[in-house]
Amino acid sequence: MTSRPQSPLNVPPPRTWDARLARRLVTPLVGTWVTPNHLTTVRLLIGIAGALCLAHGGFAWANAGALLIVLSNFVDHTDGELARIGGKSSRIGHFYDLACDALVTVMLFVGMGIGAGGTVGALKLAPGALGAVAGVAVALIFFVRMRIEEMAGKSGTKQASVGGFETEDVLYLLPIVTLMNVVAPFVVAASIGAPLFAAWVVIDYGRVARRTARLADKPANASETRQRWASE
Repeated sequence: MTSRPQSPLNVPPPRTWDARLARRLVTPLVGTWVTPNHLTTVRLLIGIAGALCLAHGGFAWANAGALLIVLSNFVDHTDGELARIGGKSSRIGHFYDLACDALVTVMLFVGMGIGAGGTVGALKLAPGALGAVAGVAVALIFFVRMRIEEMAGKSGTKQASVGGFETEDVLYLLPIVTLMNVVAPFVVAASIGAPLFAAWVVIDYGRVARRTARLADKPANASETRQRWASE
């Protein structure tokens, strides 16, 4: 007895252009042995290769690394789309995806800093150290956003979207940075911007935590009020 091929689930189309293309590409994989975790692993390996190329330094290596990072960023959409249309979503897979996102992004900034070499400004700061600062800030952002999602659901970490592009799609512009040979200034900007954004995410986490606590207290307070009325 042979099983019938699984048909893709009828789920709403993605908001962004890259996710729409990713869904088209993974639709034939529904019902096959390929799982979302396989695609997540492919994304991870491509991202690591890109970060290592950036860390190697030099114009050619930097551009090769930028292209690999762009490819990795696109492949990052395929696992989620396959999970949605194939009914293969899982909590473990979601956390694995987040962990890979964080690792690739951290390695990206550290690799860019190491590849830039030299020192920056009068303080003689190494770009590698600045890349590490940006990477650690990004890791903190991923962790805090994961905590927010646990409290408020995915709507709590929904990214801004304009014209079919999300905030994270800025990585598609990375080849422009390497082609213009402005990797070191980009790392400096990231070492400033990433910690500031991390601070904003931490503040947002506090806001969500307080709101969640208030919502949790409401049923308890209502129950206490009813019991008090009943005793009077």
